[in-house]
Amino acid sequence: MKLILTHEVSNLGEPGDVVDVKDGYGRNFLLPRHYAIRWTKGGGRQIESIRAARDARAVHDLEEAQQIKGRLEAEPVSVSAQAGEGGRLFGAITLTDIAAALEAVGGAVDKRRIEVGNPIKSLGTHDVTVRVHSEVVAQVRLNVVAAK
Repeated sequence: MKLILTHEVSNLGEPGDVVDVKDGYGRNFLLPRHYAIRWTKGGGRQIESIRAARDARAVHDLEEAQQIKGRLEAEPVSVSAQAGEGGRLFGAITLTDIAAALEAVGGAVDKRRIEVGNPIKSLGTHDVTVRVHSEVVAQVRLNVVAAK
């Protein structure tokens, strides 16, 4: 099955890439989550617009990406959320919450570049991976505290 990626998918490609995947993976994972659209002959215009949008958001300079990585890894980033008894959160910390906290620290990062292993549903310290550049990956310590 040929698909055009609309989001970055680990170990598969970036937005605008045309990939050939097995039918089940495309139908059951990529298409329902809107990570990809079906490839058509007229999809060339869509590919160019997706790539242009990705290029506008991307960090182009490797040195700038290293500086952003240094700022993100320098100290833990705090995120506050409402919590109940025993430190369990009401809901979970979203990628938008994490992106806003990272921007406050000084690293404007697109939320699509943030990878969280399991949903964050408890207070404490959690590790988050941020792909700042195609060659630069930052490991950020996220400190979730109770909102007052």
